[in-house]
Amino acid sequence: MFALASTLLAAAGPTGARAAPTLFETSTKALFPIAAYLALAPVLWFFFRGTWRELDVAAHEHQRKTLASGSYDYRPAVLFVTTALVLTLQEYYGGRDFYENHLKPFLRELEKQGGFGVDLRKWNELYGYGWWAFTRVFGYVAFPMIVWKICFRKDSLLDMGLRVRGFLKHAWIYGLCLAVVVPAVVIVSRAPDFGTYYPFYKQCSRSWFDLAMWEMMYFAQFFALEVFFRGFWLSGLRTTLGSGAIFAMCVPYCMIHYGKPYLEAAGAVVAGIALGSLAMRTKSIYSGFLVHVTVALLMDLLALSHRNALPTSLWGP
Repeated sequence: MFALASTLLAAAGPTGARAAPTLFETSTKALFPIAAYLALAPVLWFFFRGTWRELDVAAHEHQRKTLASGSYDYRPAVLFVTTALVLTLQEYYGGRDFYENHLKPFLRELEKQGGFGVDLRKWNELYGYGWWAFTRVFGYVAFPMIVWKICFRKDSLLDMGLRVRGFLKHAWIYGLCLAVVVPAVVIVSRAPDFGTYYPFYKQCSRSWFDLAMWEMMYFAQFFALEVFFRGFWLSGLRTTLGSGAIFAMCVPYCMIHYGKPYLEAAGAVVAGIALGSLAMRTKSIYSGFLVHVTVALLMDLLALSHRNALPTSLWGP
């Protein structure tokens, strides 16, 4: 939630010309996350200390049995190497540059030949986001699961937070998170620059089809993100690192926010600990996913509404 609040504040802040920040302002901003971590640490400890202890006890017992049998647990090695490969591939081949340099020329040739209804003039931006969403879903979900099933055939992929049984028991967590975040979103959405920041796909106003396609892609990458960091990571390291798996997960989760506002990247640490601990407690990724997509959709709709830019046609011109 700290990461989300930081994103909202960054989006709502002034974007016009202003004087360069002073050394004091820069230092204050740089050190603010440290103060926030110290303030939030007791809260996280109060809510999750029982969960962390249970994880550590179970991991200790697993390690004892593994050492006593003379075997070796390959799960951490497979998981860390897979993660390094996935994030590296996404950095170099999953962005806009790859689309512009390699996929767009291919689509242009298809367009010249009249193939598959390609229309770059109308859909170029959406095609680019489609590639971005595809690389996230394939890299965060398909590839890790294929690797894991090859290496550990007896493991069930449903144990990666994908079981729906017992979800309703923890639905109150979803409601509590929204009760905290939604009012903040509504308040911040009235800031002047909020509407220029969201949605990321700038053609959402053109038609309900544009908006629906964008939200589907947006939701898909949120789901993939939760599967990878709160499912694949935590399930894979639960029996070897215990509660340490949650804090280890926060490192790459924070790093994928590099390039975004500083406070958002720093806030991802707290968000990762909270969402990771919830996922470990509930053995489900769905609460975190539902919070993400509900807030994301609300932010997009509010931004469009405040600038009177909600779509008025189903398909557009």
